[in-house]
Amino acid sequence: MSLRDQFNKFTGKTQFVVSRIFIHLGGEEVSPLLGILNQAARQAIESDGDLTIVGEGLVEICQNLLQYDTYWRSAANEGDVFWDEGGAGDYANELFTDSAGRYLSEPDLSQPNNPNAQLTLNPTRNLILMLTVAFEGEESSIEADLSNMSALKIALKALINLHYQERLRAIYIHFSPARFGDELTDDQVLQNFPELIPL
Repeated sequence: MSLRDQFNKFTGKTQFVVSRIFIHLGGEEVSPLLGILNQAARQAIESDGDLTIVGEGLVEICQNLLQYDTYWRSAANEGDVFWDEGGAGDYANELFTDSAGRYLSEPDLSQPNNPNAQLTLNPTRNLILMLTVAFEGEESSIEADLSNMSALKIALKALINLHYQERLRAIYIHFSPARFGDELTDDQVLQNFPELIPL
């Protein structure tokens, strides 16, 4: 902890953490996760981004990710600590813009919700999630290096707890490919997500 951080903590200033977690899953069996992700995106838009509803979607996504851990292929994370909410908000928006612009990360929410879509279209063999959160206080398990399986599992459980502790201030969920039928090849993963570290 820097001298400035120690001083801010000593004077009782509130700490905000902004973190983005990348998780790459591989294998045809990951396609059903697209249904869960699209449902969470649809609910977030229908609720006008209500943090409680988006948080419930985040909890469901994290729980499903933990069940799909045998398909995890690589991961990465980044983030920063802020002592003012404005700086944290600016950085969270920067990460949001970057995630939204990633390859094949725009869902088509104009289409009716069809839970059987993954049965009729070619399944994707690669799926990448980008989970960006801003929260109040410290959470060492999320601020750590998450490029190993055990640390990533602990961090996903911590995200669930942050929702129930009502400490989340922003939640952004992006994924690639975001539409049923889109294919993210191994080469496209390497080209568009160079941060990823094999697990």
